Amino acid sequence: MEAEDDIGRYMMDENEIYANGGDGAGGEPQRQRPIISGEQLDVEAYAALYSGRTKIMRLLFIAERCDNVSMQLEALRMAYDEIKKGENTHIFRDVVQKIDGRLGPNYGPDPAWADAVDRRAEQRREKLENELNAYRTNLIKESIRMGYNDFGDFYYAHGALAEAFKNYVRTRDYCTTSKHIVHMCLNAILVSIEMGQFTHVTSYVSKAEQSPDAVDAVTSAKLHCAAGLAHLEGKKYKLAARKFLETGPELGNNYTEVIAAQDVATYGGLCALASFDRTELKSKVIDNSNFRNFLELVPEIRELIQDFYTSHYASCLEYLGNLKANLLLDIHLHDHVETLYDQIRNKALIQYTHPFVSVDLCMMANAFKTSIAGLEKELEALITENQIQARIDSHNKVLYARHADQRNATFQRVLQTGGEFDRDVRAMLLRVSLMKHDYALKASRKQH
Repeated sequence: MEAEDDIGRYMMDENEIYANGGDGAGGEPQRQRPIISGEQLDVEAYAALYSGRTKIMRLLFIAERCDNVSMQLEALRMAYDEIKKGENTHIFRDVVQKIDGRLGPNYGPDPAWADAVDRRAEQRREKLENELNAYRTNLIKESIRMGYNDFGDFYYAHGALAEAFKNYVRTRDYCTTSKHIVHMCLNAILVSIEMGQFTHVTSYVSKAEQSPDAVDAVTSAKLHCAAGLAHLEGKKYKLAARKFLETGPELGNNYTEVIAAQDVATYGGLCALASFDRTELKSKVIDNSNFRNFLELVPEIRELIQDFYTSHYASCLEYLGNLKANLLLDIHLHDHVETLYDQIRNKALIQYTHPFVSVDLCMMANAFKTSIAGLEKELEALITENQIQARIDSHNKVLYARHADQRNATFQRVLQTGGEFDRDVRAMLLRVSLMKHDYALKASRKQH
């Protein structure tokens, strides 16, 4: 490769780039990094990060999506055990049907337990209804608010999410303090995330943020995570990255009913890689002391971000390849993995070619662990989309950059500036001439 004079400072990285892709021209050994293993997900350790309904739904999602039968059964077994700690008989029967007797007699229908839970639920519902009617009669706002809140909790525990959402939102008319409003918003956000209604999530995050005096550090972190999930679902990856990056370390284990701290690192890191430029990646991710706390929980994400920034693309892509199978089992991220990976890879290709006048496709293919034919197709697509200004010499396997003619561009700018100056001077002379001949005054007199 030969570099232009004004970008010669990048040449110091050239051998390192080659070495990362293979043996390199200088025979340097490849940089060693502890690449994570491609082993299957540790379902028990993963499930331990969450609580409540999301723990069950994530386990069921894994059971539905993974091809490994033993992992499926492990996820179903853990979901069964978790459900029996609660009161949701509908989802219990669904899980029993999926298990289909494969886990033995201890994981069967258990009609006695289900009937007992349903009977207690009916009694509880009647009691809550009577209490709420009494509160309405007495017109005590705080009691009515608590009554609707209890109803929301009841329906949420039994899996009736639409009814839970309705009751939580009804408390809004009986909120007397900012804290009550924020509490209502958090409940509405929780149920909306479970229902997949992310427009509601955005709406109630905004509403909660309108009461800053009632939003403490933990609540603020929760709202940032909820907003990040909503942007992620809407494929607004840059906005999602910003929200996750703004999440404070106060989050800790305080929002396990929705998201784990490890997810903040994973979602935020991947969205940032796909949407941020090098400057933003450095200032908002790598140098972000708050986000560093989250990255420490997922070393693989931390390492691949560092590799991407330092142009060690083969190592970065290897990390991504090893993470992919497990990311496809994530209930929120699975739909976005392919898109994010494509955007990250395209950015790596663009960043690799940017400093150079010509690039040897054989060495570049080696750096990206791909075939020359496959690399040519990727580069063709980027050139067509005008993301790389270059042309490919397919015979010699060289990519030639089309750098702008600086001299010609300068002449064009000078001519444009001269034209604008000439136009402005003519306009000023015309105005002076009109004023000299009192033209504007005569025109105004004629109107009268």
